[in-house]
Amino acid sequence: MRVRNKPWAEPLIEAHPEMIITEPAKLKGNWQKRFKKIQPIRIEIGMGKGHFIIEMALKYPGINFIGIEIQRSVAAIALKKALPKTLPNLQLVLADGADLNEYFDNGEIDRVYLNFSDPWPKTRHEKRRLTYKTFLQVYRTILVEHGVIELKTDNQGLFEYSLLSMNNFGIIFDGVYLDLHHSDEALENVETEYEHKFSEKGQRIYKLKGHF
Repeated sequence: MRVRNKPWAEPLIEAHPEMIITEPAKLKGNWQKRFKKIQPIRIEIGMGKGHFIIEMALKYPGINFIGIEIQRSVAAIALKKALPKTLPNLQLVLADGADLNEYFDNGEIDRVYLNFSDPWPKTRHEKRRLTYKTFLQVYRTILVEHGVIELKTDNQGLFEYSLLSMNNFGIIFDGVYLDLHHSDEALENVETEYEHKFSEKGQRIYKLKGHF
């Protein structure tokens, strides 16, 4: 997702350190202190403009959520959306989602959401895919025992690759959906911005979820 630089983005980020974190490594092992209540923590890697993570925080007040985004202007848009909601169970992080083991302690996270990640379709870029084995190893480290990974994508190639990669890693699948919006899983589904756009065009959405 590419968004033009917005002159208001940096001042907004600087004005709300209570809501958005720019140095997440300093909170490693102490994330619960950022929330009003001690509750399971779930993270979204690449939250984009924040629709999914904000809606999840609204829908599940008994869970703490963290949205991670590397692009400053995009993270600022998510922050702008989140502020009027006054959500005590939501925090945003402006940082690279590839460095999770530097931000979170072993077993600190309950669930990881991978929503419409870059598929990196070329073979030479396999190691950049967020379901490559090195990323799966990091997720296993930061997740609680039997912690869950959920992936949604419109890209069949990434979906099939992720199924194979996660299976080879020993992940146990709790659900595999070849057409999410025409399945029972759709009843509780919270859409992302991309998902809404793709589904409006009639594109199939794939989902899988599994645990270690």
